[in-house]
Amino acid sequence: MATAEEIVDSLAGFSLFADLQSPQLQQVAHVFEERWYPEGERILRQGLTGSGFFVILDGEAAIVVDGEQRAAIGRGEFFGEVSILLGDPPVADVVALRPIRCLYLAGPGVADFLLANPNVMYRMLQAQARRLRSANRWRS
Repeated sequence: MATAEEIVDSLAGFSLFADLQSPQLQQVAHVFEERWYPEGERILRQGLTGSGFFVILDGEAAIVVDGEQRAAIGRGEFFGEVSILLGDPPVADVVALRPIRCLYLAGPGVADFLLANPNVMYRMLQAQARRLRSANRWRS
């Protein structure tokens, strides 16, 4: 298990948290919990209830829709937020491609966290816009 200082150091390098100062990063380190998943484990399951918001500290995960891998995400990237924000089940499986370590925030705490950290919410919105643009390019 990493210390809060190690987590803060990691978060400081992630674009999602780039606008936060050290005290805010320390708060994130205390609000989120660490979770580990072995290679091959499904972290989120398509069509089932979303469980929370995840930020990858180490490792890599596949985004799998209807059995087809659509993308891979790694250190500094996040997932699970769409299900939480919309109250819908995940539209994809998220599967650990190798052992993965994440920060996790349970669904009920996500709205309060984002409202208390509008810069994180804005960066999340930017990331979603990039994902949408990329998906639209992929479809054409």
